[in-house]
Amino acid sequence: MKRLLRISPLLPAAVLAACVTIPDGPSVMALPGTGKNFDQFRSDDLECRDYARVQVGGTNPNETAAESMAKSAALGAAIGAAAGAAGGGQSGAGTGAGVGAAFGTLAGTGAGEASAYGIQRRYDNAYIQCMYAKGNKVPVAGHLESRQPQPPAYVTPPPPPPPSR
Repeated sequence: MKRLLRISPLLPAAVLAACVTIPDGPSVMALPGTGKNFDQFRSDDLECRDYARVQVGGTNPNETAAESMAKSAALGAAIGAAAGAAGGGQSGAGTGAGVGAAFGTLAGTGAGEASAYGIQRRYDNAYIQCMYAKGNKVPVAGHLESRQPQPPAYVTPPPPPPPSR
């Protein structure tokens, strides 16, 4: 019972972390290009979603996050069981496996989120490129600078005056 009470504060955090999902598709807005009707835009959207999915290897951000979390939990359980067995026999192995799985799950949640957001960013970039290439409008945030040649920071001194006689 004491072991359960030690692990129980971690359970709500793991459950809440498992509920977070990333949308399956682009997380950016696209608008029909000039002169395009809605049916043309929908066709471009479907084609660009497929293109973006291929660019990220056909993976889904949520599947990637779940896979990463499961691998980390399994690794944490194995390490915890080994440490528990080395330190206290069979009961220590069970406790170590439980604690290791809990901490592995929490660590895996962070790693899974990072993996998922990286895939989502790559997906969005491919989607934006495709929609823009097809003539649609994709509002993006950013600041563009024009790279105009700047005059040199130094000033050439005027020539000396002619000698006086």
